[in-house]
Amino acid sequence: MRVVALVAAAGQGTRLGASVPKAFVPLRGRSLVERSVTAMIHSAVVDEIIVLVSPDMEDVARRMLGELLCAEVPVRIVHGGGERADSVWAGLQSIPDDDAVVLIHDAARALTPPGMIARVARAVLAGSPAVIPVMPVADTIKRVDGDTVLDTPDRSALRAVQTPQGFSLAQLREANVAYFADTDPGFTATDDASLMEWAGVEVRTVQGDPMAFKVTTPIDMMLARTITDEAEPTIFEVPS
Repeated sequence: MRVVALVAAAGQGTRLGASVPKAFVPLRGRSLVERSVTAMIHSAVVDEIIVLVSPDMEDVARRMLGELLCAEVPVRIVHGGGERADSVWAGLQSIPDDDAVVLIHDAARALTPPGMIARVARAVLAGSPAVIPVMPVADTIKRVDGDTVLDTPDRSALRAVQTPQGFSLAQLREANVAYFADTDPGFTATDDASLMEWAGVEVRTVQGDPMAFKVTTPIDMMLARTITDEAEPTIFEVPS
């Protein structure tokens, strides 16, 4: 069964405060999207990579990806939409077959280890229709209404979710069709796993990795620059 990776790079990422969309911000000489695509290639489980970009950034993406577009693993560019769910749906529609595993990845998680990518893909290939990498929650979490605390969930049952998230392509397509056809789905799909949960599909977890953090704010970028300046940038990788 083929494994197709969608790398979401169409967002603006305004919280980073950069002059270009976040996925195209350089990190030690290589943009976040370049690093994410390279990690997919190095995972050795991906057969095709689709990079989702806004139409006005296609030329920039082609220049940045450069030789990666001619890599051993086929890489192609598809125009994304205004919202993340729209971009992913555009990517899913560009895949000609249903008999595949699809990985949905945020370009902003540019330091995700290839081994973690492979871990997600293999779990789906083994039969799970939806798989997400997760990390334990270190902070105490409060549920609030305005500035009033409602309660404190037991953090032992909470997990922080990362990407790539892996799915049966056919089932993720079905969930998207139902979601976009529903005029009032009752929620906004902030990630693809929540869409599958809404569709009644069981979502399983695998071990995430600290290196798969999302570059969202200037502090995140400072951390990423510090890590990539080290001689061994994969020092924090969790073993497969």
